[in-house]
Amino acid sequence: MSDDDMEDYGFEYSDEEPDEEDVDIENQYYNAKGSKDSEDTKDAIEGFNQVVEMEGEKGEWGFKALKQLVKLYYKMKRYDKMMESYRNMLTYIESAVTRNASEKKINSLLDFMAQATDVDVLQQFYETTLKALERAKNDRLWFKTNLKLANLWFKKQEYPRLSKILKELLRSCQRDDGSDDPKKGTQLLDIYALEIQMYTEQRNNKKLKQLYNKALGVKSAIPHPRIMGIVRECGGKMHMSDELWSDAATDFFEAFKSYDEAGVARRVQCLKYLVLASMLMESKVDPFDAQEAKPYKQDPEIIAMTNLVNAYQSNNINEFERILKSNRRTIMDDPFIRNYVEDLLRKIRTQVLLKLIQPYTRVRIPFISAKLNIPEKDVEQLLVTLILDHRVEGYIDQVNQLLEVGDRSQGTKKYAAMSKWAGQLKTIHSTVLGKLS
Repeated sequence: MSDDDMEDYGFEYSDEEPDEEDVDIENQYYNAKGSKDSEDTKDAIEGFNQVVEMEGEKGEWGFKALKQLVKLYYKMKRYDKMMESYRNMLTYIESAVTRNASEKKINSLLDFMAQATDVDVLQQFYETTLKALERAKNDRLWFKTNLKLANLWFKKQEYPRLSKILKELLRSCQRDDGSDDPKKGTQLLDIYALEIQMYTEQRNNKKLKQLYNKALGVKSAIPHPRIMGIVRECGGKMHMSDELWSDAATDFFEAFKSYDEAGVARRVQCLKYLVLASMLMESKVDPFDAQEAKPYKQDPEIIAMTNLVNAYQSNNINEFERILKSNRRTIMDDPFIRNYVEDLLRKIRTQVLLKLIQPYTRVRIPFISAKLNIPEKDVEQLLVTLILDHRVEGYIDQVNQLLEVGDRSQGTKKYAAMSKWAGQLKTIHSTVLGKLS
């Protein structure tokens, strides 16, 4: 049963007998509804218009009929008639229907209009709604409507429009001196969560950090777990970009728990991100040992990640690469995970390489290349990094394609000098570009 049907058949019991005129209006409404359901659009429009005319004084049935007309005209792409019916419908919210009934119907229409692709029609619809709510002094629905519009602009990546609404919403949550009103902590968190998502998409880490800390500092509200899930998930992504794997893992776990409490499907995605962060921080702890995560270990979306953890912890590089290739949809199709796959591969290759060279004083680079299943030049790059980080003591004999293990000073000095030289070149390059611009 549709939302319309649920609303239309929500009977209110009364001891009073309905007037004959009211019964006629109600019958006319359901006749028009029947025409609509049987896709007889012309009859439906005529029928709903008759309901509005029959109701001398504005009331419930005219309000419902106008809502149906808005939907019908939208589907016919007759946007001028749609807006005319909607403006008429909004005149009912001041006195003809209860605040609760008006909020339900308007919210329902706003959700319905979210499918619109014509941005101008959408903007006109929302602006008309907001003006009517201001006249009716319905601050609560005004805030919710603006938040819906802001979410819509976020999904459409209309960031300048989104920023404008967020500023207006923030002003509505401030006191006269410009400080945040502690009584509006819940609304502030709703705004921060949306703003945090915007900065995450824009990769504006400076703004994101400020807002993330501000959101976690709001103590005057009991936030909805979905909102805290959003804040924590974006915080985890922020920490990942700074390579703070441990902090990221903590935030992803908190996001998972919040989404789980709210019953939001996004919890599974956050669990994947938790697994990703755990591998990058080279943790030996299985993230599925946590009581909250255990029930999801056999989830079809998660099984590939658990297999990846097993391959990672056992340093089985061939199995690790096989899992990545054969589970493209559940792993590689996520842009966020895909960004860190190279980091993961580098980590596991490092672990395998360190274990491989441990018993030797001289190791042929082609031998390492075959074991790691990567080109020889990539092996050299990896070895240089490990020597500079003092995780391998030795140097590379490029002529003979050998890693000489043990003579730490020669290798470290050589590659430190190369690293310094590369850094100086980068500085010169930046200076020249700056002068040219």
